[in-house]
Amino acid sequence: MSVQPIPPPVEHLGQRPFSFYPPILNTEHNEWVFRRATWSEILVVNTKTNAEIWVPRRFVGEISRIEEPVMILGLLKELEYKSGQVWPSSRRVIEIPRAVNEGFRETTESSAPSPAPVVGIRLESGPESRIGKLIGAVLITGILACFLLVNFFRSGRDGSRITYAPVVQTSLGLTGQDDYFAVVRRMGTPSGDHWKSETGEMQYRILSYPTQGLSVILMGADRNKALYIGALDRNWRPVDSVALPNGGSTASMLRSIQRF
Repeated sequence: MSVQPIPPPVEHLGQRPFSFYPPILNTEHNEWVFRRATWSEILVVNTKTNAEIWVPRRFVGEISRIEEPVMILGLLKELEYKSGQVWPSSRRVIEIPRAVNEGFRETTESSAPSPAPVVGIRLESGPESRIGKLIGAVLITGILACFLLVNFFRSGRDGSRITYAPVVQTSLGLTGQDDYFAVVRRMGTPSGDHWKSETGEMQYRILSYPTQGLSVILMGADRNKALYIGALDRNWRPVDSVALPNGGSTASMLRSIQRF
């Protein structure tokens, strides 16, 4: 029975570039190089901005055992960069402001509303009261019928009765080892094919399939070795991604790519 190899420690990264997963918030470029480490923190440098960040070891996870399409250093929590340090990302709850001069209201037994007094009401009887009730019922029924008819015809004109079926995310049958030729064999020749930029450590290539409503993304440090990392829909949302060894996927990486 084969034994899975133990993930290498962070110090074994050397000068090889890597990406954090999930990416650190408030950083515009997710590619780093290991500089040095202490018993409690590691120092990394952004390859684009040269910004140095100390990351506590308690947030650092495992290193991916493969380096294609890019080496991944997992994080145990989602972090954000602010005030020159990294902190665990937190969701803030915004409180609705109160009206001017409105204080806290405390409910006590003395201030609790008491039941309204029961007042005897004498019901009228006779032909006049029955006719009045009949006229009121006819008026209410007519108003409700007009309201329903108006809503029905108005919804037919503005298309509000059209229903939309959600798109289920399914695998395209592509993996992180597939290059341009593997994508073409699987999905056919793309209608559009262009690169994001001529410069940069990482190169991004987009293959457009408008009929399927998909944009296939390839990524790599070398254009000749760019590999599949996922696909986006017409709204630039991930519909397919590549599974990573640490149990995550490239979906977060796809969301950080700006439309090009």
